Amino acid sequence: MSFRAAFGITVLLLMGGAALAAPQIAPWDPGRQMLVKRLRPPAWQERGLREHPLGTDHLGRDILSRILYGGRISLGVGLSAVTLSCLIGVTLGLLAGFHGGRTDAFIMRVVDVFLAIPYILLAMGVVFALGPSLLNVILVMAVTRWVQFARIVRADVLSIREREFVSGARARGNRSMRLLLRHVLPNALTPIIVVATLELAFMIIYESALSFLGLGVQPPTPTWGWMLSDGRNYVATAWWLATFPGLAIMLTVLAVNLLGDWLRDTLDPRLKV
Repeated sequence: MSFRAAFGITVLLLMGGAALAAPQIAPWDPGRQMLVKRLRPPAWQERGLREHPLGTDHLGRDILSRILYGGRISLGVGLSAVTLSCLIGVTLGLLAGFHGGRTDAFIMRVVDVFLAIPYILLAMGVVFALGPSLLNVILVMAVTRWVQFARIVRADVLSIREREFVSGARARGNRSMRLLLRHVLPNALTPIIVVATLELAFMIIYESALSFLGLGVQPPTPTWGWMLSDGRNYVATAWWLATFPGLAIMLTVLAVNLLGDWLRDTLDPRLKV
């Protein structure tokens, strides 16, 4: 295992573990407002308080606690959206690549339509129509990103379906569903795993962008994107409001991308030639 992969896994374990353990390790309730302590800087600066290591926001809420709890939402939404988009995209990609013909043509035209519309505009339209909520954000993110899985899986299945072991299984009378699930899908897992890892990094940024625009999970629930949005009005006077959630996003996305690159290099035999 390379240093990049080890670094990525370590950071992800730390971030994920801290988010899961937030109720136990967070020093404060993330929604508790203490106006007498508003806009206090990190503990190592003048006017900083030791009980608030990363400072407080404009309502006196503890930044560290909000980052820990915000990680639960940002990471949870990202994982849920990737899982749902993977299920949709892999299913349609398998059908398009294996059956071909009109099925393939129809699914690929749907893919073209989704690719032609900027995903952020599509997400904004759907959220405006359904309303911002945790479930709607996950649905929007999945519906606008499933095409990445569909295209990759279709391309792989087009090659796999012509191989001898698939022809042999078809000659033995195996039905299409059995061929897909037992012979085709297992041989297409490598690109699916790699794409899912890289999409997770994108989904974390995606959720943060929607929250920043006010279209994500609504306050008072803390998310990293909302913290960035709150902090933009205090960049000159209270730099810590946006800096620390921004660092959390950056480190998490960097770790996921490093892990995804390592998985791609390890699992894709074409890169070893």
